[in-house]
Amino acid sequence: MKLTQCVASLTMIAGLLVSGAVCAETPQEAAVKKLVEPKLGEGVKVDSVVKTPYSGLFEVRIGGDVIYTDDKAQFLFVGNVVDAKTGMNYTKARIDEFNKIKFADLPFDQALKMVKGDGKRVIAVFEDPNCGYCKRFRKTLAGMNNITVYTFMYNILADDSAVKSKNIWCSADRNKAWDDWMINGKAAPVAAANCVNPNEKILALGQKLNVRGTPAIFFTDGTRYPGVMDAKALEERFASIGAPKVN
Repeated sequence: MKLTQCVASLTMIAGLLVSGAVCAETPQEAAVKKLVEPKLGEGVKVDSVVKTPYSGLFEVRIGGDVIYTDDKAQFLFVGNVVDAKTGMNYTKARIDEFNKIKFADLPFDQALKMVKGDGKRVIAVFEDPNCGYCKRFRKTLAGMNNITVYTFMYNILADDSAVKSKNIWCSADRNKAWDDWMINGKAAPVAAANCVNPNEKILALGQKLNVRGTPAIFFTDGTRYPGVMDAKALEERFASIGAPKVN
């Protein structure tokens, strides 16, 4: 694909940049990648470099993050590229695209499952039992109807997070034990030492998906929201994606 065609493709789809994977890496992009990678610190790997259609900048993708550089990699630009006329945040759009997942591929058998009403609006949430924002979000979910919530207990905040998650997972009623703790502050009974739980698998999954904090909310279209959403924001998001049901 020629460079001009590649740049044109990056401006398609409602004015958003599409994934750089659409375009084969040009010699110039390869050269910039070779120049910029050593300047980012030991062990930092650049996943891709794509020439953007704005101001001659090159997008440098590092995992789920984006920075920018010039054609000689003399300068690094950290921050958001925003269209001054429309307010469109192109950097955020790209990061959102990178961080999309295949929702149906999540290991739902390793999650708590709460169904309210018809359960048609579906989300998956990564939460730590010691997360105050997660507890606030759980109260929001408790007040909603017609929703299915898959909760992956993602233990990253404290040494005893994994212990609390194990106790909850090994309870007779996991969902009740989770709500008892997150909403009412009532700890689950101590689990048997030999109780099998998915703590390590969920930790590995969260790291693979680049989940850096809790709560992290995933929607059925593969997009994510890092942080707390109120009921109004959730309703609006569900309406925008149609919220198909996951069996």
